[in-house]
Amino acid sequence: QILYLKPPWTLANLLKCYKKHWMAVFGHVVPRSLLSTIECLSKHLYADKPLDSSTVHILLQESKNLLHAFSCRSDYNGVLPQAYAEVTKLCETLGEVRAALSEQDLSEDIMVLSENAACEKMEANLQSTEENELHPSFHVSQESRHQEIWSVLEGVWNTMNLYSIELFQKLDPSAVTMAAKASFEEAFLGLQKLLAAVKDIHEGIGR
Repeated sequence: QILYLKPPWTLANLLKCYKKHWMAVFGHVVPRSLLSTIECLSKHLYADKPLDSSTVHILLQESKNLLHAFSCRSDYNGVLPQAYAEVTKLCETLGEVRAALSEQDLSEDIMVLSENAACEKMEANLQSTEENELHPSFHVSQESRHQEIWSVLEGVWNTMNLYSIELFQKLDPSAVTMAAKASFEEAFLGLQKLLAAVKDIHEGIGR
């Protein structure tokens, strides 16, 4: 009766409901700082402009962070782990595509460097023009890259925190006070998240 928007919902409706009821409802279920994740998804998913691969990667990481936060509460009848797995697959696919594009760019650079002196002069002129065109967006791409790295590291940090609490609880129940013990399924889900996060960092270093 008090919902901001009535069902059935679209994704846009859900994001609006998250923001509207965040302080009163969702902020008591997951960390309130995740409101920035909701705002990031809402801003970019419904922007009237195409998304580059870096932005898509950030959105996928933010989605994983949100799913991870809710998984600490419940697996929602198995729906949440399935959603997390699908987003992880998308991250892996995007990583493969970006790696392939990087290899293609490298091959093209090698071909250009092998040209004769006349072609090298033309290449220098073209390169100068391209740098002038790319200069205005340089700071924007750098900022997106920083956000991407921060998102991955934050995901690993959150996962390690959860594992530390779990390990200390198993070793000495009196050492840590917890509202409820994590189930085996939640522990397994946490392991999958950790592996995915480490793989993302490894791919990032490789790029």
